[in-house]
Parts: sequence; structure tokens; C-alpha cells
Amino acid sequence: MGDLGRVEALRLAGLSAAADPGMDRFARLVCRLLRVPVSLVSLLETDRQVFPGMVGLAEPWATRRETPLSHSFCQHVVVDGRPLVLEDTRLNPRTCFSLAIPDLGVVAYAGLPLTDADGHVLGSLCAIDHEPRKWTTGELQDLEDLTAACSVELRMRIATELLRRDRDHAGLLLRASVELAHARDLTDLTRRLRNLFRGPAEPSFVELLLADGRGLWRVIDPDDVRPVEQAVDRLDLDAGYPSAEAMRESRTVFVPDHEALVSGYSPEAVAGYDSLGLRSVLSVPLLNGRGVLTWCWARPHAPALTEEAVLTAVAGYVSQAVERTRFVANRLSTAEQLQASMLTDLPTVPGLDMAALYLPAADQDMVGGDWYDAYQLPPPPAATQPGVMLSVGDIIGHDVQAATVMGQVRSMLRQASLDHRTHSPAAALDAVDRALDVLPLGPGATAVHARLDLDAGRWRLTWSNAGHPPPLLRAPDGRVSALGDHDLLLLGTPSELPRHDHTHDLPRDSVLLLYTDGLVERRDADIDRGIRQTASTLAEHGDKPLPLLLDALSHGLKDAPQRDDVAVLVVRVSQGER
Repeated sequence: MGDLGRVEALRLAGLSAAADPGMDRFARLVCRLLRVPVSLVSLLETDRQVFPGMVGLAEPWATRRETPLSHSFCQHVVVDGRPLVLEDTRLNPRTCFSLAIPDLGVVAYAGLPLTDADGHVLGSLCAIDHEPRKWTTGELQDLEDLTAACSVELRMRIATELLRRDRDHAGLLLRASVELAHARDLTDLTRRLRNLFRGPAEPSFVELLLADGRGLWRVIDPDDVRPVEQAVDRLDLDAGYPSAEAMRESRTVFVPDHEALVSGYSPEAVAGYDSLGLRSVLSVPLLNGRGVLTWCWARPHAPALTEEAVLTAVAGYVSQAVERTRFVANRLSTAEQLQASMLTDLPTVPGLDMAALYLPAADQDMVGGDWYDAYQLPPPPAATQPGVMLSVGDIIGHDVQAATVMGQVRSMLRQASLDHRTHSPAAALDAVDRALDVLPLGPGATAVHARLDLDAGRWRLTWSNAGHPPPLLRAPDGRVSALGDHDLLLLGTPSELPRHDHTHDLPRDSVLLLYTDGLVERRDADIDRGIRQTASTLAEHGDKPLPLLLDALSHGLKDAPQRDDVAVLVVRVSQGER
């Protein structure tokens, strides 16, 4: 009775202890043709019999539509796989002590097996009389014909459910190919895996274990941690777990029920699965020995051939996703180190507060061609405080190549600034442009290069703009203006047009904002609108501490995929004349 194929067929038929119009119709036909007071379409589950079709039972059984096996004659039909026909059940040594006789009034009984397409006996269609009865050949022939028709009905329901599942499995494969391909990391991969499977017949638990040369380690979703995952986060390859066996033997391992789990695996494995209320386990090794993917069910489960094929295909998708996320993780680690080496530590300058922000493009290499820079100049003999050079820039392109070019351009801009006698921003940009004409460093760049000098108690800004979005300046009263003067991009091509330095005094409490176009450019709006919105944010939040100002300026950028890098440098004059 506990045969998994039979249990799965019952589940696919979708019938239980509830009235079903089709099954009730067969029970009525039996009563009408055989002239009996009671007829049942009885299906035998592992611990009870249920009556989706029923006529003539007394209460409370008529309402319950089920009995324990102690009241079941159907179990003999299922076990024997053949009809059970009795004129008087009280005289048969096999049935005479059944509680169905006093409680249900089953005296005469004729039950024929209901089968699925694979020959599993799911239950019986039976005729019952409360008095002893000799069943005629004609009556048994009618019952046989009705049983055959009822079996066909069950098979059609099972086939329909299998078709629905096949359709659902096809949909699952499609979702898996899309969802798993977008996994950002291993934790996200596990989360997406668990969200893939929904529905009463789907796995109750999915776990991903990866190999590291010493064994298997669990990839745990921190938002859905099970106690057993925390208690046993690693498995040795010789551990008595289905997943470890699948890894050792490079084959799919299926554990159909709790009895097989107890007999074949370690007490630790049994305790772990018991703590999760799991009974059936399917472990599939990932490609190239990367690990194991395991599905678990809360009740005995026999995957159909198509279901096992689908789960194996999903394991293939997971293998690819694991390889990809590991590659991306290694690449991001390299990129983060490169980025850290290229981003400037801001100098400490009396009278100035500085803060910076860098956000990489989400779909690139986590590092790109945008930069910010700030450094102090050597003090001239007569100056009490050295000047400060500031710059932001954007190399055309968004990848590691752009980042390496950015590092060279930034270094050339520093050298040009330090070498020029007056430290002119325009002269430095012009020198870099001439260098780009000689060196094969790519298609070009934009930049704002600036110098801050303290003169007679007031800071003065000198800047030159090479085709870059304009700096924004917030006055102490909160008004924001764009410093819009600009010259040509850094294109590395000869030009007769000169570059210009521009100046502006910065009173105390003014705020200077330098940024790249990733801060202000959006797919659905022009850049001028983005600059106006940034200016409005600067006006509203410019009096806050600089970290809070940067949070306000970048609000939403960290949560949405960015097409472009973002570099921001903000300077507040904290001392000096108003």
C-alpha cells in the first residue's frame, strides 16, 4: 500500500475525502444496477480509505467520507490486486473481525480493483448489502464494466494532471533559465532557487552545497536560515548524507521515504531531515564537481521521468550560474582593488571640508573611467597656506580599459599642474590634450580642473572646464549657480582654440560641487534637467554635514542599476570671510 508509484498516482488523481460529482455518479450507477443500499468509490491511502464517490453510508461516515484501515475491505483488494467477492463477510476468516461489519453494516461485499495506466491498484469500486447475498454473474459483470469505466476516468484525471505538470515544468525551465542567469552572487542564487518552486507537489526545501576540495559547504540564504543549516554548515565527503553520496559517486541519489533514509544514511542525516519535517530527498551533482543541488519533500515523493529530467536540467543551470558568479566575484575583487588604488585619499586642509563619492556602473566591471582628485600644491615662499588642486573627469568608455587610461590621464594632469609655474588649470588641461595627441590612450575625456587659494582671508576658485558638466556652487544663502564657462573636450587632436581659466570667490559656508555625468544623466530625461534637479538637492541639503549631503545627492542611485559611473567631489568653505 505504501508503493510510491501508487501513492503518486493517487496524488495525481486529485481525489480524497471530499465528494466528487464524477465519482458519486459511479456509486449511484452501482446502486441502481445492482440494487444495493450502499456503494463506494474507495481509494486507499497509506493510513486510511477515502470515499470521493459514495451512496448510502450512515452518519457519521457519510459526512466524514473516510474510515481508518480497521474498517477497510478495500485494503484486501489493493493488496491482492484482484476482486474480493463475499456473500457474508462474517463467515470469512479474513474479514470476520473487521469493524466495518458492526459500524458500517457491511455484510455482503463485492469490490473490484480500480487501476491506473501502470497497473497500480488505487482502490476499489464496491457494492455493499446489509444482508447476506449471493452475487449473480450479471451483477458482477455490470460491476466489472462500471469498474473499468471508473478506472478510465481516474486515468484521464491522472493524465490531465501530468500534462499540466509537464506544462508547469516547461514554465519552470523557462523561469529557471532567466532567473538563475541574473543571480548576482551565491546567496542570491540560493534565494532565487527557493523562489522557483511553488505548489503542493513542489519541493519543501532546496539546498545548494558547493565543493571546496575539503568537502561541501552550504550556501545559506540569510533571510531564510533553517536551524539545521546553522548547526551543520559543512559536510565531509564521506559523511552519511545523500548529498555527500551524490558528490562522491557523481550520480543522482534518490531517497524515496523516511524508511530508506533511516536504513541508508547516518543518524545525523536522519535527525537533520527530521528537524525539517522532510521525507523524500533527491540530490543531483553539479557539473565538473562543483557541488550538489538537493531537493526535499515533506512526504514520500516519486518524481516522474519528466520531473527528474527537469530537475536535472535546473541543476545544469545552477552549475553555469555558480561558475559565472564565481568568475564575477573574482573579477570584482580585482576591480575593487584597482578602484581602491585609483581613488584619492582626500587631503586635510584647514578651512575646507571635503568629501567624495564613487559609484561604479552596475553592468560593467565595478570600476570605470570616472575619477575625482584632490591634492595640495607645494607652498610658494610668500604664501601662508598652499593651494589645493581639485578635479573630476570622465574617460570615454566604461570598463577596466577606461579605468587604466583614467589612471594615466589623472597622473599626467597632476604632473602638468605641478610643473606649471602658476599651476594654471587651463595650462594643465592643454598639456594633457597635447599628450593625448601623441599617446594612443583612447577616444578622449572630459574634465573640470580647479585650484583653490586662500588670499587675504578668502578662498578663491580658479577653474577650467574641458567639455564637462558645469560645477555647481551653493552660496551661503542657499542659492545655487552653475559655473557654466567651458572649452573643448580633451580629444587629443590639434586645436587653435585656447583654454581659459575662470575665477570666483568662495565666501565662508559656500559649497562647491564637482561631479561626472552619471549623477545627472538619466535614460528618460535630458542632462540639463538632471543638473537642475541636482542643483535643487544641493540648495536643500547643502547646509547638512557632507556625508548626509552625498547621501541626498545619490539618493536612489545605489538601489537602481546604473549605466554610467558616478564620481562626486564636494568642498565646503568652513573658515574665511563671509
